[in-house]
Amino acid sequence: MGRLFGTDGVRGLGNGDLTPELALSVAVAAAHVLAESDGSHRPVAVVGRDPRASGEMLEAAVIAGLTSAGADVLRVGVLPTPAVAHLTADTGADLGVMLSASHNPMPDNGVKLFARGGAKLPDQIEDQIEARLAEAWQRPTGSGNWPAPPTGMPATCCATCRIRSTACGSSSTARTGPRRWWRPTCWRRQERRSSRSPRRRTV
Repeated sequence: MGRLFGTDGVRGLGNGDLTPELALSVAVAAAHVLAESDGSHRPVAVVGRDPRASGEMLEAAVIAGLTSAGADVLRVGVLPTPAVAHLTADTGADLGVMLSASHNPMPDNGVKLFARGGAKLPDQIEDQIEARLAEAWQRPTGSGNWPAPPTGMPATCCATCRIRSTACGSSSTARTGPRRWWRPTCWRRQERRSSRSPRRRTV
């Protein structure tokens, strides 16, 4: 079997060569490699995609893999590849993930990884990730304590929050800015909102 990573990430026919299982495994291995390279904080990853039909499926798999391995995810939705690289650098994230196959046919897709700073992930790091795809690992369950996120990253509002979304196009979109546009998705906040009594209208 040849090298999994090509010149521009892992590419293949969406849900054929590039399955959700493979995308999840790559994300888990990437989170492990990042956590071991710098254990001072919980790894943070920016995840974006292009509008291909398989994009949402693979995005869900990548996010599941990263978060199950203990990483935080900034989900930025549909963006050009350079924008994901820029956000990886601008937010100080440890990893950027772009789901795109560039100019390849529409049924294809790919997982492109960016290093801290938004540069292409070095070949030796890709080799480390590939070598750890099938290894056994201990899953974090929330019973332990992780170090705080890196300086400048928005803090989560509860221990169960692992995904932050820009929520573009919805009524909950926050103002843009370095620390204000990542709106946490938190079940506790939603629970509090649903428990509020409706406001009375006066005629």
